[in-house]
Amino acid sequence: MRPRVGQMLASTVDTTAVIVVRCPDEDLEITCGGAAMAEGNGPGPAAGGTPDPGLMGGALLGKRYADEDLGVELLCTKPGPGTLAVNGVPLPVKTAKPLPASD
Repeated sequence: MRPRVGQMLASTVDTTAVIVVRCPDEDLEITCGGAAMAEGNGPGPAAGGTPDPGLMGGALLGKRYADEDLGVELLCTKPGPGTLAVNGVPLPVKTAKPLPASD
């Protein structure tokens, strides 16, 4: 799938939903719980599938998940037990930038 900025994606195995905040102009496999995510903001067309037990780290509401090397960033709009991944690599939670020191 070739994601685009602003696109809403929903998991096909749990309740997780995300919005694409940043992405490269290339095909990516965006998954949740080991299953491909579908376009939309509700449960995907095959909701009720079986997630991969090894990819059940969870997605937290309001957190951004990013891979700086790939240039991908997703914003979680609905939490769920599945782990978000791109091309088979789990996405870490994006950390906040440190504020400058005030002396």
